[in-house]
Amino acid sequence: MLSRAVRLGKVARPCLRPSAVAASRPSSAWAAATESAHAVLEPSPSGSSSSSSSDPLYAITAEIGSLKDSLFHLLGSSHPSLDTVAKYYFGSEGKHVRPLLVLLMSQATNGIGGRGWDGVSAEAVRQLSAGAGGGIDDALTAAGGVLNDWNPEMMGPERGGELTFAAPFTIPPPPAAPVPPSAFAQPIPATATAPAILPTQRRLASITEMIHVASLLHDDVIDTADVRRGAPSAPSVFGNKLSILSGDFLLGRASVALARLGSREVVELLATVIANLVEGEIMQLQATAKPETSPNARGFEAYMRKTYLKTASLMAKSARAAVILGGCGQVDGEGAWVKDVAYGYGRNLGIAFQLVDDMLDYTPSAQLGKPGSGADLRLGLATAPALFAWEEHAALGPLILRKFSGAGDVERARAMVADSQGMQRTAALAREFAENARALVERLPQSPARDALVGLTVKVVDRVK
Repeated sequence: MLSRAVRLGKVARPCLRPSAVAASRPSSAWAAATESAHAVLEPSPSGSSSSSSSDPLYAITAEIGSLKDSLFHLLGSSHPSLDTVAKYYFGSEGKHVRPLLVLLMSQATNGIGGRGWDGVSAEAVRQLSAGAGGGIDDALTAAGGVLNDWNPEMMGPERGGELTFAAPFTIPPPPAAPVPPSAFAQPIPATATAPAILPTQRRLASITEMIHVASLLHDDVIDTADVRRGAPSAPSVFGNKLSILSGDFLLGRASVALARLGSREVVELLATVIANLVEGEIMQLQATAKPETSPNARGFEAYMRKTYLKTASLMAKSARAAVILGGCGQVDGEGAWVKDVAYGYGRNLGIAFQLVDDMLDYTPSAQLGKPGSGADLRLGLATAPALFAWEEHAALGPLILRKFSGAGDVERARAMVADSQGMQRTAALAREFAENARALVERLPQSPARDALVGLTVKVVDRVK
């Protein structure tokens, strides 16, 4: 263990200046860009430098397989129904953009924090050498029935037949043997071009996915969605009550894992993400209940703010959290600037991502699982394409005010959007945000991980081409 862990030590970083090499614009799809980005994180079994191009899915399978193992490790419950529903969406395939962003940002920035990095990497070495799995599964509260949060995946089957709550509280004897650490706690080894990813950073990637999936469970109840990722939605299979409770359970387990990362700043960031998700949903409900009566800057700003709260906040704050866990800004401000780079990259990429997603509601894309059937319109939502089209077609106003609820409203709205510059202006805005994300991340030292982050900014807007 120690021989592997010592590779976490200080790694020389190149000069901190923007790269002078302009990345070429690839023609592959968004899926290929995420596959290539995944391939950066873990070498193939053969160690061949060409393996990522010949078999990019290998790296994805290995990394996402580990991610799923970590998530299932965190989400065990003694209640079979809760255990099943909480894990339901994690069984479907996806690109896992949010944890991918965390891992790439970690690999692209680890080492820049100078003495801060020395401190956190040395602590990871100490924890791993002590057999503590990086400390990410260690409870902060002493054992003894205080947390009352039994996780069979970590702790084994819950003992039955005990009157735990019907009897007075007593101090139990110590466990017979420690629970072995999760295999996912092991860091990705350092390479010639990038330092290791810390156990705390990999756990952060799992936490971001847990928060995201919790929001999907809640959204599908609010939107009465029948389908999610091409399969029946959780509410349609298990009902609304279990779906809501399972989303709450995910947030609870994410909060526990978050506290064990050992950074108050990271806890603050991710806790405000959860608040942002709720605020964004409320803003969306208000926009449909009391829409603007004319196209104006205030209404568009509200739409963009909602987009940040519901989508970009998680990407932005988790990217910032990743570099904090890598020691940036911890000692005399060394590498503190990287925190703003990470946040700005995630924020701009997240907004570009959602703008393109809103366009796909008007443009069928079987590859991305987007029917392009006006699902947002049927929910009464006027997104960027419709808001821009409204400036050219005043007739859209009455449809927006009645939330596209009239017979033929959805079809008429889609026709007016098609007969306007709404889609083109939305694409241009998404491109502007993506280009700003790219400009920020190119301030980092050149590395394969940095280049993969650049690639995501290019391909996020190519999804509608």
